[in-house]
Amino acid sequence: MQVQEEVIANTTKIPRAEALRLARSMRRVIATRGKRVVTLDLSHKPTDDELAHALLGPSGTLRAPAMVKGTTLVVGFDPAVYGEMLGLGDA
Repeated sequence: MQVQEEVIANTTKIPRAEALRLARSMRRVIATRGKRVVTLDLSHKPTDDELAHALLGPSGTLRAPAMVKGTTLVVGFDPAVYGEMLGLGDA
């Protein structure tokens, strides 16, 4: 897998409006918080507040880590989700 763009989250903050714009350009958002994994199908048109709850941290900016693969945005870290997204099988 080739990385097309890398943004370092501790130096480049992505605010709510930009994070929502990014999410709306996807088909699916997978967000993790602790052990909870939530998948949002964007064809069901979640509200901005629903998306923001999944995407943003306490600072109001996009949580890290975040990764785009194809038409899926992954926010937060879960070993199984990253393993699946990176084609690693069971992580």
